[in-house]
Amino acid sequence: MKSVCVYCGSSDLVDQKYLEAANIMGREIAGRGLKLVFGGGSTGLMGAVASSALERGGEVVGVITQHFNKAELAHDGLSRLEVVDDMHQRKARMIELSDAFVALPGGFGTMEELFEVLTWAQIGLHSKAIGLLNAYNYFDSLFDFFSQAKNEGFIFHEHQGLYRQATSAEILLDSLQDYQSPEGLGAWLERK
Repeated sequence: MKSVCVYCGSSDLVDQKYLEAANIMGREIAGRGLKLVFGGGSTGLMGAVASSALERGGEVVGVITQHFNKAELAHDGLSRLEVVDDMHQRKARMIELSDAFVALPGGFGTMEELFEVLTWAQIGLHSKAIGLLNAYNYFDSLFDFFSQAKNEGFIFHEHQGLYRQATSAEILLDSLQDYQSPEGLGAWLERK
């Protein structure tokens, strides 16, 4: 694992504790010598994770759309900022640049990006590590949903092995370092 893509909220109207969780994640990524890949923004958790990684001397690559490439939104101190035409290109490029993915607290955009990489792993389009930083139990209700979906037969036991979760950046990154894709993912495709 040489690069980690972080998905997270861009709102500035969040509790300071979430911004601090993003700061810790950015410092931890940079401190391990990992490249941070993110959405290129300067606001909210997105800006916090990037700025803290940069302050620790890390390499930070942002991928942003033309639509968001504005002085008030784009992070101006990155190692590299790539500007793409649309959100589909943005997500594909972030996946291409990354060896692992981490979701921090966020809203619709964060969930959409997380579910895309989870779905791609589920159907075998990649076998990269995926983690959720459950800062202040933010994702507890999502984990309850995953359990309900499994109990109702919409996802299977092995799919719960597609991701790791922890309440600490250090523990989460440690668990992603030794990630192995779960066995048996193809069984449901063949309907055996």
